[in-house]
Amino acid sequence: MVAPTVTDKTSTATGETTADGPTGTDRVREHAERLGLDVEVVQRPEAGSLQEAARLLSLDPADIAKSLVVKRHDGDFLFALIPGDRQISWPKLRTLVGVNKLSMPHQDVALAATGYERGTITPLGSTTDWPVYLDESFAGRRIAMGAGAHGHSAYVDADALAEALGATVADISEPLPER
Repeated sequence: MVAPTVTDKTSTATGETTADGPTGTDRVREHAERLGLDVEVVQRPEAGSLQEAARLLSLDPADIAKSLVVKRHDGDFLFALIPGDRQISWPKLRTLVGVNKLSMPHQDVALAATGYERGTITPLGSTTDWPVYLDESFAGRRIAMGAGAHGHSAYVDADALAEALGATVADISEPLPER
């Protein structure tokens, strides 16, 4: 595991210095360790987009998991992990979850539900263990994903991640519309 070059304790969401509590990257590492999951957290320059993060990491966008917080109609949440070059297929995900309404919450709601800011979200170290749905296209691949803090990424084997989190692995994505 490669430790990021962070010397201060930072808040789990904003990166501001605080005297107490583990950082977002600490939470990711600690949760992975409890699960027996090998995760490599690396520091990288902050990215303004997924495409920029892919370029900085020398990856294809398809190798980066977007960890999306999805709100159920009953007020609970779930994580949908989707390749960076795809989007959620709402009909597929609704059918899989067995509901007729799902939505993307406001970023403040996602922060409250996970303890992570948009762009840093990961099921690892989330303040609540919401169910995880992992797109089947990740099977057999090593992927990069949010690591709990801006300017960091976590590398993990997607199959091991799915097993460790008890994720439902299914076809839950579709191509992005052409621009």
